[in-house]
Amino acid sequence: MTLSLYLARREATALLATLGIFAALLGLVDLVEQVRRFDDRAFGETARLALLNLPALLHEVLPLVALLGTLSLSLGLARSSEWVVIRAAGRSLVRALLAPALVALALGALAVAILNPVVSATMVRAEAVVADWNAEGRSVLTLSGDGIWLRQGTADGQTVIRAARASLDGTQLAGASFVTFRPGEGPVLRIDAARASLAEGHWSLEDVRRWDLRVPNPEAAASSMPEGRIPTDLTAQQIRDSFGAPASVPIWQLPGFIADLERAGFSALQHRMHLWSELTLPLFLVAMALIGAAFTMRQQRGGRTGIFVGAALVSGFALYFVRNFAAVLGAGGEIPIPFAALAPPVAAILAGLGLVLDREDG
Repeated sequence: MTLSLYLARREATALLATLGIFAALLGLVDLVEQVRRFDDRAFGETARLALLNLPALLHEVLPLVALLGTLSLSLGLARSSEWVVIRAAGRSLVRALLAPALVALALGALAVAILNPVVSATMVRAEAVVADWNAEGRSVLTLSGDGIWLRQGTADGQTVIRAARASLDGTQLAGASFVTFRPGEGPVLRIDAARASLAEGHWSLEDVRRWDLRVPNPEAAASSMPEGRIPTDLTAQQIRDSFGAPASVPIWQLPGFIADLERAGFSALQHRMHLWSELTLPLFLVAMALIGAAFTMRQQRGGRTGIFVGAALVSGFALYFVRNFAAVLGAGGEIPIPFAALAPPVAAILAGLGLVLDREDG
């Protein structure tokens, strides 16, 4: 038990030190980038934007933190011959690695439970700040339990659009309602359509009913027509961009968000893949930790240490690439999402254990 606590403390210290180094480097690099990008803004504003981006950057490099932190721990133990002492005392290497693996697992669990919501909140805030600075406006699309909501600006004012369902790209709406608001007047016009299609500069409507909300009795003055048009400044790209990155939705809200997406008729494959990737992140960190230790547990001799460190780094980056490639396939519907999320970390854990057992047998 004492040895396990000692190894766990050393692993936690190595991971925190590695995380601190990455935080300093990534924060400095992003600060320089934001100063270059927004050179007309005060330094304090760009520094605040860089701080908002930092949690997302750290979340992205957590696998590398697990790899390098455990690699540093294992090299230190090998340099001081502590691995040799541990084996001589009758403790198997697999059992000795249990404590560092549990620390990596705990880091992954904290990243999912705490860091993920922080990343989502800071991403949304950072996107809002950049949108304000660029005068691009906010997201035009919102999802709710009763359908989707869009907003557009025209020469007549702002128009709010509600639809029961939409196509995968949001350009085809079913059960759509258009309510136009004018400054100082409030709602002035409502148009309902059974179907609405986004074309170049306008919505093409079918089975249309129109109400003028400025008259005393809008229902009595309502009119119907087989088709119609409404001017718009929206594009398909703007609608797609309004969803934002899946990472901008906290993991605790993702299941409900996915349900709303599918209920509205949109594809939720990317968000499902992100959810599974987050849930399997602790396993992936364990896999990276095992790879970092497996190549460097042997007693150091001459220049072979550099070879094993290089092999560990190459293996870790290869695993990171395989995981991202599997996520792309899963988000595209090419392979089942649970398989895409689970296969890389499980295979890497088994491979790492195999290398450790090989060291155990000499």
